Amino acid sequence: MRLGILGSGSGSNMQAILDGVADGSIPAEIALVMSENPEAYILERAKKAGIPTAVIDCRGFKSKFPEEAQAETAAALKAAGVELVCLAGFMRLVRTPLLKAFPDRIINIHPALLPAFPGLQAWKQALDAGVPETGCTVHYVDGGMDTGPVILQNSVPVLPGDTPESLHARILEAEHRTYPEAIRMVAARLADK
Repeated sequence: MRLGILGSGSGSNMQAILDGVADGSIPAEIALVMSENPEAYILERAKKAGIPTAVIDCRGFKSKFPEEAQAETAAALKAAGVELVCLAGFMRLVRTPLLKAFPDRIINIHPALLPAFPGLQAWKQALDAGVPETGCTVHYVDGGMDTGPVILQNSVPVLPGDTPESLHARILEAEHRTYPEAIRMVAARLADK
C-alpha cells in the first residue's frame, strides 16, 4: 500500500510510520510527504529518508485550506499512486476535494480520546477539564473537526502534577505506537475489499 502523509510540524508521527515501514511491521511504503509549511521539519525528515516531498500552496491563508489547494493536493497524491492518506499533525481541515478523491481513505491521529476534546491543544483541554485519563485516537476523516469514525484509541493517565508539556509528551509516545497499528488495521481492511 502506498501512503501519502500530510503534516505541518516536526513529523514525529511520520517517523514512527517510516520506522514501521522500514522494519516490515507496516505493509506499506511512503510515496509522498506534503506540508503547507515549507519550514516544517516533516519535510526534512522525509528528504533524509529519500521520500519525495511537496509544499502545499494555501495561497497565503494562515489557517484555511482553500478548495483549489485541496484539489491540487489530491492531484499530487494521486500522481504519486497514493492509496491511503495519513494526516500526521496536519493543521488544516480537509474538505470535499480531498475527501472525494480519497473516500474512506484519509485517516488522522488526534491527541485525545475522541469524542472528548476535539480541536487544538487537546492535552490542555484534558488538563483543564480535570479528567483522570486522556489519550489518542486514530479516526477516519469525514470533513468535520475530529468527528470521523474511530479506528483505534489508546489511553494515557493524567498524573498529579502534570503540566501541558508533560502530558502532551506521554500522549505523543502513545501516538507513535497507535498510529502504525491503526495503519496496519486499515491496510488489512482495504486488502480484504
